[in-house]
Amino acid sequence: MAEPLKTFFNTRLVERLATALHGAYPAFPRDVFLREASHGLEGHELIGRAQHIRDAMQRALPADYPRAVDILLRSLGPKLEQTEGSGMEVFFYLPHTQYVAAHGLEHFEESMHALHALTQRFTAEFAIRGFLERHPEKTLARLREWARDSSAHVRRLVSEGTRPRLPWASRLRAFQQDPTPVLALLELLKDDPELYVRRSVANNLNDIGKDHPELLVKVAKAWMQDATPQREWLVRHALRSSIKRGEPAALEVLGAGRPSGIEVRATSLPRKATLGGTVEVRFEVANRSKRSQALVVDLAVYFQKASGEARPKVFKVRALTLEAGQTEEVGKRVSFAQLTTRRHYPGPHRFEALVNGQGMPLGQVDVRD
Repeated sequence: MAEPLKTFFNTRLVERLATALHGAYPAFPRDVFLREASHGLEGHELIGRAQHIRDAMQRALPADYPRAVDILLRSLGPKLEQTEGSGMEVFFYLPHTQYVAAHGLEHFEESMHALHALTQRFTAEFAIRGFLERHPEKTLARLREWARDSSAHVRRLVSEGTRPRLPWASRLRAFQQDPTPVLALLELLKDDPELYVRRSVANNLNDIGKDHPELLVKVAKAWMQDATPQREWLVRHALRSSIKRGEPAALEVLGAGRPSGIEVRATSLPRKATLGGTVEVRFEVANRSKRSQALVVDLAVYFQKASGEARPKVFKVRALTLEAGQTEEVGKRVSFAQLTTRRHYPGPHRFEALVNGQGMPLGQVDVRD
């Protein structure tokens, strides 16, 4: 079994950090920092360990924030050369971004300079949020500048840091109420050359759509005008939650209206399955009407909960166009493996095909221990 992510923050990392800070600032109290940062470290989870190290670092650095943050920046390693696939190694800089977020709110320029540098080594998407709340106008103005930055990491920070519902972060309530300032930034990034950035834009729009579904559809329609294939992908990804909810206006943006004369039939759906295993679901989608239809096909699985309730989780399957009388088979593999993010329980699990948001029964699987 893989080690928990929290073990990345261990005494070896503390030693590496002490070496980097001592190299940038010879007066850094290395031994004191090592002792304080290591003591009690294992009693925390992932974020707690980073905060524990941050607090020890803050006590060891000069009390003057501009001087301290300058030392942090001089201690940094090289910028990331790639946008994805760096694994846990980049988390080395999580205590640094936490330090800026916790102690730099009243030092705007020094902190913006620091976050610009740090996000090119880890990510400042969590740290920037405090500045958006404390200094909204100044921070938005800086993000407008960064939307044209040469670094994809900085441009991604513009969209990822302003997500109203960013996972693992507190919500930006002001942007939940009025996402207009965020949309102005996303407009600058909708045709970014990097998928890394465009995916973040789509995720931000998806967040906005959870509070303002009509506004999301309005933006999606506008962006689909003369859209490149790259922007079309962005819009589809931004609409994914709306599509899963079967919202007609969102489906219409993709040319998928209310289905007519569509039938589904399970071709492979086992009657039984075991916890920890997988189920391969196959089903045919048939167009019995006399016209061509654009279809968005998903799969809803009603998972058993500890309470005995069954709640659906929707999985993407395929978007397809069926001519009159045409039939096509599609499928999906569904896992019942126990995950930290999802626990599975024995009992009957209902399977439904969702075609343009319309539920069509496929059958039931009895999941056992």
